This record gives sequence, structure tokens and C-alpha cells, in this order.
Amino acid sequence: METLERLALLQKFIGKEFSVSPSPFMRWLKPVVVIAEAGHLEFSYLIRNEMTNPLGILHGGITAAIIDDLIGATLFTLSERESYVTLNNVIDYFASAKEGEHIIAETQIIKKGSQIVNMQCEVWNERKTKLIAKGYSNMFKTADKK
Repeated sequence: METLERLALLQKFIGKEFSVSPSPFMRWLKPVVVIAEAGHLEFSYLIRNEMTNPLGILHGGITAAIIDDLIGATLFTLSERESYVTLNNVIDYFASAKEGEHIIAETQIIKKGSQIVNMQCEVWNERKTKLIAKGYSNMFKTADKK
């Protein structure tokens, strides 16, 4: 699927669960597309029981996975043939979220070089009044897709 087709597909799901993702993990997360633009995504997630730790709050590993998954999906919105792999993730946790709450994850590109893209993802409560976590990733451009 061409990049512009991917972006157009994401845009068709604004306000709906993105149930057709090629990523099995993203389909498990069941995100709702809020914003889909080239280089920028915003998704909403319902925190389900299986996403929580024994204290009933969003598991840090799930938060990290949401950040990594959405950053990767954001790169697919760009008009490039190459794919990217994660070089590193750095995540700071600031607040908790409980089962049954909705969270918003939003990405942006900080710096795009010829081989490496530095990206950010913020995870907020539903009203965007409480920052739950913020992650940075460096993504490395791989060979052309076949």
C-alpha cells in the first residue's frame, strides 16, 4: 500500500477504531483515530483490564508500547518508500491512569535527518490536562521496500 493511501486510510477512520491496521499489536490496542496528518497522529485508547498492573493502573510497559507503536505508525504517514526501525526509546512517566479511563497519545517529528528521525509522543488524560508520559525515539531508515 502506498504511503498516501495509508494516510488516506487513517483519515477515513477519524472518530473510529482503527481496526484494519497491519499491526496485530495495534489491533489489540484498539485505538480510535483522532487526528491523522502527514508526520502527526493522535489516537485515543480505552484502558482495559489487561493493560493494567496489579494496582489497577496503566502498566508502564503498555504505555511504552503505545508510544513505540504510534511513533512507528506516524512514519508510515510520510511520503517515503523506506521503512524505519527503532534505535532507542526514552520514556518519562509523570502520572497514572486507571482502568476504564481514556488516554490520548500524540506524536510529532522533532528532527528529520537523511537516515535518522527523532520523534516524540506524549500520552495525556482524555481532556489533555494531565501529562501521563512522554517518550522520545530515534528511528533509523532501512533499505527501500520491495
